[in-house]
Amino acid sequence: MDLFNTSCKKNILPFDGITNYHGKFLNSNQCAFFYNKLMDTIDWKNDEAIIFGKKIITKRKVAWYGESKFSYTYSKITKTASLFTKELLDLKEIIEEESNATYNSCLLNLYHNGQEGMSWHSDGEKVLKKNGEIASVTLGAERKFSFKHKETKQKVDILLENGSLLVMKDVTQTHWLHRLPPTKKVNSPRINLTFRTIEL
Repeated sequence: MDLFNTSCKKNILPFDGITNYHGKFLNSNQCAFFYNKLMDTIDWKNDEAIIFGKKIITKRKVAWYGESKFSYTYSKITKTASLFTKELLDLKEIIEEESNATYNSCLLNLYHNGQEGMSWHSDGEKVLKKNGEIASVTLGAERKFSFKHKETKQKVDILLENGSLLVMKDVTQTHWLHRLPPTKKVNSPRINLTFRTIEL
């Protein structure tokens, strides 16, 4: 299924979950402001993971912020959140109003170009609120985002626009995998923010 022309606030999944695409919820001035501020002020670092006993360092850069210094471990690497910046708090307030949900942390990813992506996975860490909302914001380059059902293997693709919001919730993580496929067609950076709720 191809959903490149999706209307706002529509569930893009055909079954077993709710993922609402809100379209461009930020205007062009807001996009430019937050993109430039986050690019300059966020403490970006290359992501690390231990896979099959080897430490892997990604080209993609990441950062984790929250309302307190949360710590949790995934891929055998422990991460500790920095406190929300003013810009992240401002953006969180806008997103909470748009999505009608609240969040206490944000994982940020910086993809320098289309050759950097994310493989198939679901956000099922035990510290996340079960079936809670995960609000994904795109700033910068537009990128295709893909879903694949864990049993039927049915796929859903959507183009995430600059300034857009995608909210995954309900049993989406239980039944669907998602990924950001690499592409040679994109040569500019994309900042992705995923606001979520941590329960420790």
